[in-house]
Amino acid sequence: MDHQDYQEHPAHQGPNPAPDPRSHHNHQMQSILSDIDQFRSVSDLFALLGDPTRIRIFWLLCHREDCVMSLAELLGMSSPAVSHHLRSLRNTGLIVGRRDGKEVYYQAADTEVAALLHHMVEQVMSVTCPEEGERLTGYQDERELLAREVHEYLIAHLDRRLTIDELAREFHTNSTTLKATFKNVYGKPLAAHIKEHRMASAAALLRESDLSIFDVGRRVGYDSQSRFSEAFREYSGMLPSDYRSAPTVPLSPACSCAPHPSSHHRSDHHDEHE
Repeated sequence: MDHQDYQEHPAHQGPNPAPDPRSHHNHQMQSILSDIDQFRSVSDLFALLGDPTRIRIFWLLCHREDCVMSLAELLGMSSPAVSHHLRSLRNTGLIVGRRDGKEVYYQAADTEVAALLHHMVEQVMSVTCPEEGERLTGYQDERELLAREVHEYLIAHLDRRLTIDELAREFHTNSTTLKATFKNVYGKPLAAHIKEHRMASAAALLRESDLSIFDVGRRVGYDSQSRFSEAFREYSGMLPSDYRSAPTVPLSPACSCAPHPSSHHRSDHHDEHE
């Protein structure tokens, strides 16, 4: 076989080499690494949190809504110094503020980044700061107390329709913490839990009083009789009028006011709690 014959039969060159999977992976990594702005934003965020005072302020605002004067008193700092840290945290989107008259109240932003940083801060504190253990246990007790106080307040005001934001302001916390804390303690979202109380209270009023169905609905927070009737039917399987006249009372299992047994060991969109 001469040189020309060899060139005309490529099969003699052997099989083509298989593609290297590492080449594709490296290409993906290079594409990500070339986006310097993404890494710069992360670097800027961690540089911001390099100041322990800012971490303290951020952590506090993950658990409550507060104003400059109150934060300054808690931290033992001047108001201008606190305002400087708040401005830096707000510029990165980690906290948000709302104006109430002449005062501005701040809380942690309801974002994935803020939630992740909050979780990271508490995990690092619990792992690397054993002396903080008692303080963190106290914080867990404080969260359960918050949930109990909100629960009692809502039970005493079943005739009112309060939003999560209104409750958060009333109890000086933020809406994200309030929703998560209540669910951790009672095992159900706040909206679902309180709705059960509304319906249980309505059932008692229907059986034990002469109030009209409309007035029963108003007593448990419903201005519309049709909305109340539909909610009660979903709860009991019967319309209020049928339930009142029924000889037996086949209700759903009563809701429990007891905290969830694992409330100390668990962590978790309704704008209104119902």
